[in-house]
Amino acid sequence: MTYCVGLLVDTGLVMLSDSRTNAGVDQINTFRKMATFQRPHDRVLVLLSAGNLAITQAVIQLLHEAPDPDEAAGIYRATNMFNAARVVGDALREIHVRDAESLKDQGHEFNATFILGGQIVGEPPRLFNIYAAGNFIESSNDTPYFQIGESKYGKPIIDRVISRSSSLAQAAKCALISMDSTIRSNLSVGAPLDLAIIRRDEFRLAAHINIDLEHEYFKMIRSRWGFALREIFSELPDPHW
Repeated sequence: MTYCVGLLVDTGLVMLSDSRTNAGVDQINTFRKMATFQRPHDRVLVLLSAGNLAITQAVIQLLHEAPDPDEAAGIYRATNMFNAARVVGDALREIHVRDAESLKDQGHEFNATFILGGQIVGEPPRLFNIYAAGNFIESSNDTPYFQIGESKYGKPIIDRVISRSSSLAQAAKCALISMDSTIRSNLSVGAPLDLAIIRRDEFRLAAHINIDLEHEYFKMIRSRWGFALREIFSELPDPHW
């Protein structure tokens, strides 16, 4: 299992992923679930993945490949973010054609989902949720974020705090609290984390940070958020029934 979240605000995007792919008493595996695509002054895209690791890695490999040595890969030729989401969806369908029946024969479902966020010159930053069938939806003013993987534990804080008018700093802080809530409640989600920040109209990653459980800011978030929750809980009046 995994947990990834992408948040779109007026000033840019925050993308966050964990790296745990298998958890058990005697086995925990770590693989990155964030891929980035950049071309200076033209585009910056971040892709988060959840689901079957072999499927998601195959899709990302296709996105880096070009049909001809003299051509750019398809995601670099997309003229806007909608077309870039279509490129990801098409790559996912290609892997489905190749692998879905074999997976089914082995008793496994074809399971892979993606969050694609970024900006291509000529339009504002955009955020998409891409499903296993290759189709996708785009975020809106009412829903400025997407989650994939183990989403339920980290959702309440985002719903209460984030809007399109939130700052990038607020979005990053909220994403980390959301991740901490998920890590605390589900063993199948874990550090290290990948945090990417995209500022509007810069067409590059403003920050790409690797965060482990000893990261100073994340440790502070985990400690103070837990303390604040306990404090506000103790201040609420007890029921009288």
